[in-house]
Amino acid sequence: MLQVNHSLLPQDLLPSIQSLWAASRPKLESIHNAWHTSAAAPVVTRAGQYGAQGWTEWTRGFQYGSCLLQFDATDDHRFLAMGMEGIRRHLVDHVTHFGVHDHGFNIVSTFGVLHRLLRAGRVDPSEVDPEWVDLALMASGAVQARRWSSVPETGGFVHSFNGPHSLFADTMRSMRSLALAHLLGQTLHAEQDAKVSLLHRLVLHARTTAKYSVYYGEGRDAYDVRGRTAHESLFNPANGVYRCPSTQQGYSPFTTWTRGLAWVVLGFAELLEMLPHLAESDLDAVGGKQAIEAEWVEAATASADYFCSVCASDGIPYWDSGAPGLVRLTGWQELPADPYNEYEPVDSSAAAIAAQGLLRLSTCRLLDADQASTYRQAGFTVASALLGDPYLSLQDEHQGLLRHSIYHRPNGWDYVPPGSSIPCGEASMWGDYHLRELALLIDRTAAGGYNTQFFAGVTRGRP
Repeated sequence: MLQVNHSLLPQDLLPSIQSLWAASRPKLESIHNAWHTSAAAPVVTRAGQYGAQGWTEWTRGFQYGSCLLQFDATDDHRFLAMGMEGIRRHLVDHVTHFGVHDHGFNIVSTFGVLHRLLRAGRVDPSEVDPEWVDLALMASGAVQARRWSSVPETGGFVHSFNGPHSLFADTMRSMRSLALAHLLGQTLHAEQDAKVSLLHRLVLHARTTAKYSVYYGEGRDAYDVRGRTAHESLFNPANGVYRCPSTQQGYSPFTTWTRGLAWVVLGFAELLEMLPHLAESDLDAVGGKQAIEAEWVEAATASADYFCSVCASDGIPYWDSGAPGLVRLTGWQELPADPYNEYEPVDSSAAAIAAQGLLRLSTCRLLDADQASTYRQAGFTVASALLGDPYLSLQDEHQGLLRHSIYHRPNGWDYVPPGSSIPCGEASMWGDYHLRELALLIDRTAAGGYNTQFFAGVTRGRP
């Protein structure tokens, strides 16, 4: 269980964050030199070097989004150019990719970051065309929203690449794609010119996720613990009726894959930042702004509380809350995580995602002062662990930035180094990206700098 450091300030983390950006520079250059012309995307490291792992090409956005974050943090225009080259080479086609549920990962992590940089005046319209960025985000949101499965009780959801029966917890972070497209004025035009609201689909997807992917300790099944999440929820594709929980990357349907849990924490927390930018009337047709905010806060706080309860004392979780080898790690919840143990790997990428979610959740207006402070300090505590040894990789020869990330434990896709019985020591594109995103958020918080939210001041056209 996380032992929250209530005295930790964001300024206390700045020396480590400066070390992060210094270490990040040669790693991004090395990855760019090795991968910028490759048709495949780098996914995870093996013995310190990034390699591909076929499933879907969902990590390109993290590769080039990391370059944009490096530029934002350091003003080094080489990384803006590097990111732009990669986006033009590899991600333009992905804007209209109908086959995946990951537009929030690939497109918002790149075009969305560019939009934020333009709004903040960090890049000039002569360097990055705002209309090009807007159109990419608008198309991406509509394409993502088209992956729709109807559900009688909650309205429906954006289905995963597994098919129309499959709701992934991960997809909560792709809802920001629909959010940005809506704020830019986009709708989905369906058969016979029927107009579909992207905002309404976002709300219905979040409602379905909150109801079926998040547990609330209300006796839904024998393993119903408040805040536990299901990686995948299965529905009858013929009539949309819910059937059961499932998982692709977790240990079982009745335990919690901690990265899926982290996606839920961050996904709901980030959407809560969008609500102040909407009019009351925008949400009347889907339940009203007040009810929607309450739904999202309940899902966000339940999952955040569960994350804090199932990670180790320093805030780093093992890869699944029910991983079978945990019973052999005596007292693991009262101790800092041990990535070199003999039984079960940790997942630092889940910690990086959840830490950002905790910090964003702490700004929610419906929380009382004690709740807000606890989530804020929890986020800083987890970040403090990630920014130190053995997680932050400062060695140039290791291409990864955040070590001890796990991709797919059941499929055996993670590298096991010689002499170890479990995967450890390696990095992932999403882990590295989210550590950079977390570092930038804390950096701006400490300095009182510009807002790193995606939704503030979004309008179509030139800044």
